[in-house]
Amino acid sequence: MTIASVGIVAAALAALAQPGDLNRGKAIYEQRCVVCHGPEGRGDGVQAPFLSPRPASLISAATSVKTDQELLRIIANGKPRTAMPAWKDVLSEEEQRDVLRYIRSLIRFGQPTLTPPPPSGNR
Repeated sequence: MTIASVGIVAAALAALAQPGDLNRGKAIYEQRCVVCHGPEGRGDGVQAPFLSPRPASLISAATSVKTDQELLRIIANGKPRTAMPAWKDVLSEEEQRDVLRYIRSLIRFGQPTLTPPPPSGNR
């Protein structure tokens, strides 16, 4: 495991350990975010093809390594020159944290699939 992947795992686990309402975060995400970021956070929502630049993949390594503070700042203030709006006047700070917690829960870590070596000619 690389240092970067350890950081990603630590960030995801830390977010899951934080108090908050994952179900409320999911409901807010589905109401406000899914049209751009997609149901799995891949940046492939129904509006994504019409946006330039395209919405970020919330499960990418680039997004995953951002700190919670960085992501909360983006949620609150939006992203200039993109379709990402500021949510600070719409969502409470607690709701923003719940959405972040849900976004962090979208990151799934799995075991890499290993192909068994070919059989050797020595028997």
